[in-house]
Amino acid sequence: MARIEGVFLPKEKRVEVGLTYIFGIGLKVSKDILAVTGVSPDTRVKNLTNEEVASIQKEITGKHKVEGDLRKEITLSIKRLQEIGSYRGLRHKRALPVRGQRTKTNARTRKGPRKSGGTVPNKKVATKK
Repeated sequence: MARIEGVFLPKEKRVEVGLTYIFGIGLKVSKDILAVTGVSPDTRVKNLTNEEVASIQKEITGKHKVEGDLRKEITLSIKRLQEIGSYRGLRHKRALPVRGQRTKTNARTRKGPRKSGGTVPNKKVATKK
């Protein structure tokens, strides 16, 4: 089982797809890495030699920000936006869509489940005996 950047790649998948399990590497970057290292994209992860794994690892660590470093960079840039009080920072802080989407309808993924607001439940009226 190949372990690159602290991530175990799935054994049965092609290397091209297996590399996308690393945070920060998509299909395009995966293809570019394999082209530079000379590894065939059709090889299965379980069939990789130690030399091929080492060359892929070297390419990734040398030229790409992935996993922890990338997550830290993203978190810091969001914190910076919040600290300077930008509009985008406020949207992040309030857990609303950041990129200009409408919120009157939709945006349920970002806002979470609907909250029952504005409706008063039926109160039971006390009857006189």
